[in-house]
Amino acid sequence: MPSAVRRTSAVLVVATLTTVGTLLLAACAGPGPDTAGPRPVATPTAGVLGTGFVDDQQPPAPESTISPAPHSWDAVHPPRGYDVVLLSDAGDDTAATRTLTAAVRSWATAERVHVTPVAAATPDDRLDAVDRAVRARPDLVVSVGDPMVDPIAAVSPSALAQQFLVLGAEIAEPTANVTAADWTGAGFRGEGLGASSHHDPDSFTDERAGRALRAGIAAVLHDLRGLVVWVD
Repeated sequence: MPSAVRRTSAVLVVATLTTVGTLLLAACAGPGPDTAGPRPVATPTAGVLGTGFVDDQQPPAPESTISPAPHSWDAVHPPRGYDVVLLSDAGDDTAATRTLTAAVRSWATAERVHVTPVAAATPDDRLDAVDRAVRARPDLVVSVGDPMVDPIAAVSPSALAQQFLVLGAEIAEPTANVTAADWTGAGFRGEGLGASSHHDPDSFTDERAGRALRAGIAAVLHDLRGLVVWVD
């Protein structure tokens, strides 16, 4: 074989091997990070559910209600770097909503969780406020106050990658990304639906709101989502 032909063949072989190697490296690296959508909820790194939080032999059905045993969530803590949006309505200044807000902030301080407040400026801004909360890409959106129940019900089905926790209220037909933490005396389910139990503003105590919040977050962190967590 003439030397010129041999040199040409060698060049072609090297070029082919280089191209194949480049393609293999790209395949191993996979696609770049997705910066457009919400992050998945963080995996729990500390603590486990205690006995009686849920019946392991009979996992709860979607949209069902579970009643965890008292303190069965005490050992569960959010992972380091957990990020929460606190969603509310700026015009909702009821004592119940103030109590829920204080419970979220107290929990966040104790657990060293970063909280970003997002508030609807007007009733017409509520849907946009939920959208802003989703665009912030937190691990969890915690909603406080009855005025935000209907907006979450409207937006959450189209934001399935984002986890929501509705504190002190619930959604009538939640998708798998909406969990509620509730108790007797709370349970508002949206305009026209009222409460699932007798509404009692006096039931919104600091202690009860704190218990409900911790139980609800424990459920979210352990993939028990789309449920109502009843703390009574």
